Order: sequence, then structure tokens, then C-alpha cells
Amino acid sequence: MSTASRDTAEDSARPGEPAGRPRTGRLSLPPAARPYAPPLLLYGVTKLVGLTIFACLLEYAGEYRKKEPRFGGGAHWWDVLQTWDGWWYLQVAEKGYDPRPLQPLAPGGLFTVQQNSVAFFPLYPGLIRGVSEVTGLGVYGSAILVSVLASFVAAAGIYAVVSALAGTRAGTIAAGLWAVAPGAGVEWAVYSESLFVAIAAWACWCVMTKRWLAAGLLAFFAGLNRPTSAALIGAVGLAALVTLLRPDSRRDQGVLGPLYAMVAAPLGLLTYIAWVGLSMGDLTAYFTLQREGWAHYFDGGAYTLDVLRNVAVGHNDYLFAFSVPDLLGVQLVIALPFLIALMLRRKPPLVLVAYTLASVVTVLGTQQMFGNTARYLLPVFPLLLAPAAALSRLKWPTLTVFFTTAAVASGWYAHYVIFELGIP
Repeated sequence: MSTASRDTAEDSARPGEPAGRPRTGRLSLPPAARPYAPPLLLYGVTKLVGLTIFACLLEYAGEYRKKEPRFGGGAHWWDVLQTWDGWWYLQVAEKGYDPRPLQPLAPGGLFTVQQNSVAFFPLYPGLIRGVSEVTGLGVYGSAILVSVLASFVAAAGIYAVVSALAGTRAGTIAAGLWAVAPGAGVEWAVYSESLFVAIAAWACWCVMTKRWLAAGLLAFFAGLNRPTSAALIGAVGLAALVTLLRPDSRRDQGVLGPLYAMVAAPLGLLTYIAWVGLSMGDLTAYFTLQREGWAHYFDGGAYTLDVLRNVAVGHNDYLFAFSVPDLLGVQLVIALPFLIALMLRRKPPLVLVAYTLASVVTVLGTQQMFGNTARYLLPVFPLLLAPAAALSRLKWPTLTVFFTTAAVASGWYAHYVIFELGIP
């Protein structure tokens, strides 16, 4: 019996109870939901500890009170969670887009065109607006609610993927690891990462379980959430293409499902990019805005190499230099080959391999704030597969010490560092 089957069997029958007979006299979860209770509990408690430490550090330092509310400041510590990119998302949720033609700025500065909210994709702010109108919470409260709920859906998806490959114990640990991963501070903030990972994890699971219609639809929605969805879209499309090219899998799964996934997956991303271009009078407007309004563009890794050279010798002669976040980013980049090798050693499905490698190439090959490398890599959840499988060999008392320590530490390295010592 496999680990996953054994865990399910143990969960369905308790000592002294006949198998298959429902328990009465106390509140219990539906059978389908029971496997998700441990990973979601571990994720939620671990995340709450990290957020609490983050709040304590903010109050102790007090620097956020001196900053502008849009740029990392506010009257209360929780106001920090809606700054930087969060400010843009809230603007879109409250006011919608204003896709004017690109506005040139005075020459000589870092940015050559005026920033515009169309750089931020519509799915997350659209959900914020919808939740706000239904609940009356306001856009900020609704944004936090969407992010928190999406983070639990993401943790459940990570559990589903990892448990299918390495057992339920490893899946539970993977959900906990995602709570303390570098960059995890944005999971409960006004950022779109939690929503994207929720979509990505379940899209990969759908491909793994041959649910092609759902996989294509989820990839479509991912394209409305973030430009980096291209990695997920490509992975789903590649897995579908390989399925179609293999006679045995084509006979087993048919043609329409994989073909639908290939066609539907990129439509969300392409539609939004095209809408921005047509609305701003330039089909390449989105890419121009990213390059000249935010200085973000694919450069084949030249910027990453520049940062690595500078940090190695203690210099900061590069764009967007933030010493502490950058040092943590360098350590993460150094760990990437090892994490990728461990993941590949476990021979995961093609969709996970393609998604991981495409995401890593995109992050390391793009000029953007290097201190945010941890946040940009947060969606690459398949890298948790090997560490979770290794940690699953430990007993829970040892794991409790590990997650307690990691949760406390994450309040600094995953929250405070990116929000207060850098720009998330």
C-alpha cells in the first residue's frame, strides 16, 4: 500500500470504529476535506506566528511611521501591507484603469515614461472589487481577505501536488514550508502572489490527474493575474502537446481535452496584453511600460550577474541596491541549482519540471529589483518537493521545533526584510 493510500485508510477508520461508518455526536469535516485539515492548520498557525513577529519588529523599529503611506508607511503596522504594489492594486480595484497613451518623462532619469496602473493585471483587483461590493469591507479589507483565502487554497494545492508524489506527510510539510519560504510575507498582503500560486498549484494538479478542461481554464485565469503566468501557460501547453504526440496517451485521454488546454491556456494573457496595446495606441505598450516605467525587462541574466559580482566583493554599484535583501537573494540564487537537482532526482511530472525551469529562467533573466528575488520565486512551489520529502522522515516533535523556529525567523527574513529593508 502506498503512503497516500495508507494515510487515507488510517484517516477513514479510527480504533474501535467500523470502517466506513460515519461518526456521530461531534462536528466532523466531510471525508473529502479531512486530508486538508493538517496542512492548512500547519500553514495557518505558522503564517500567523510569522506575521506576529513582523508586527512586533515594525512596532519596535517604528520606521514605518516616518514613511509616506504609499511607500511603506502608515498610521498602523498593518498599513504597511497595502503599500508599494498594494497601492496600485487598490487603485485599480477602486477606480479601474486609465489606459492613456504612454506619457514621456523628462530625459536623464531612470524612468522615461510615466507609470500607469495597466501594468497590474486585472484578476486580483477585480476580485477585490467584487468582494468589497458584496461584504462592504472596503477595498483594503477585501484585498487582505482575498489574499488570505487564496493563500489557503494555494497551500491546499501545494499539499495535493506534493502528497500525490511523496505522500501525505510530505504534502503537509510542503504546505508549512510555503508559509516560511523567503518572500512569504506577501502571502497575507495586498499582493497577487497567493492568488497566482493557488491557480498554478491546482492547474499543475489538474494536468497531473488529466483534468485538461480545468487545467486550461485555470491557466487562462492565471494569464489575467500576472505576466509571469507565461511559465505556467507554457508548462500546461507543453504537457498537453506531449500527450497528443504519444499514441498511447492520446488513445487513453482523447484529443479534445489536451487540445482545449493548449488553446485556452494563453488566451487570458494574450487578451489582456492586446487590450492594453489597443487602449494605449501601441501594441507593444505593456512591454514599453514595464521597461521604461519600471525598468523591468528580460536581459538574459545580465543584471543578475552584475548583482552577483558586486555583492561578492561588497560593492553596491548596481541598480536597485538594497544590502540585506540582496544578500538573502544571492544566497537563494546559490541554492537554486541544488534545489532543482534534488527536484529532478525525484522525477516529477513534465508540467512541474517545465513550470519550475521556465519560472527560474524568467526570474534570473529579468532586470528587476534583485532584493525581491525571494518574492519572484515564491510561486515556484515544486522546489519544495525534495525538502518536504526529506523532512517527512523526521518525527513530529522534531518537526514542531523546526517549524516553530522557522515561523519566528520568517517574521524577519520573509516579512520585515522585504517590506522595511527593501521594496517588495
